[in-house]
Amino acid sequence: MDLRPYYDVLRRTSLLKGMRDDELDNMMQCFHPRVRRYEKGEFLLLAGYENHEVGIVLEGSITAMKNTPDGTSVAITHMGPAGMFGDVLSGSSLRSPVSVMADSPCLAIYLPYRKIIHPCPSLHESHCQLMENLVTTISNKYFALDRRVELLICKSLRARICIWLLDEAERAGSNTFTVELTRAGLAEYLNCDRSALSRELSRMQQEGLIETYRGSFKILDEEHLRAQYQGTGRENAG
Repeated sequence: MDLRPYYDVLRRTSLLKGMRDDELDNMMQCFHPRVRRYEKGEFLLLAGYENHEVGIVLEGSITAMKNTPDGTSVAITHMGPAGMFGDVLSGSSLRSPVSVMADSPCLAIYLPYRKIIHPCPSLHESHCQLMENLVTTISNKYFALDRRVELLICKSLRARICIWLLDEAERAGSNTFTVELTRAGLAEYLNCDRSALSRELSRMQQEGLIETYRGSFKILDEEHLRAQYQGTGRENAG
């Protein structure tokens, strides 16, 4: 499969950031990555199985989820094109603790982890950059996980919403942004009841903190959101 039409997507990942077309050509020739299409609801990765590949979403969207002891699933993260999964797990001999499912028809590419950490005999200069990028990627995933834990330990739903809104705004680089999550998906991500989430978002709109319509959000009072998280959220969590 000709992957050149997806080079811009690949460059948006932290793993392949800054790679030129000719460098990506070399990578694809060395790695011989597998590419697969999935229908909505299909699993790209199943919990309980070993994984030794780094997956990248080229088209569509996916959700990474973890099963709880009572059998329910909790969404860990949602990703669209340029989203990566398996980059932390693939270097371990342990089985994956999470599953990854297609939220919509999607296309994914898989890079063999062994070929990332063991350069080919040609030792292309870009391969050294690739390994540096991998270390940075894993470090960033650690801090993202820490942020996720911080969100989940907040007992106040208002605090969890504030954390999520501020994180999404930072990711988008703007206080106005759109997300692919439905209200049900966001409630699952925030580990709360959907009706409780809707009520809290309505209150925040009435208080002039945010504006929201379906998947679009606009933060009107960022300072107030930070104050509510740092005060109410941490106090309740402690």
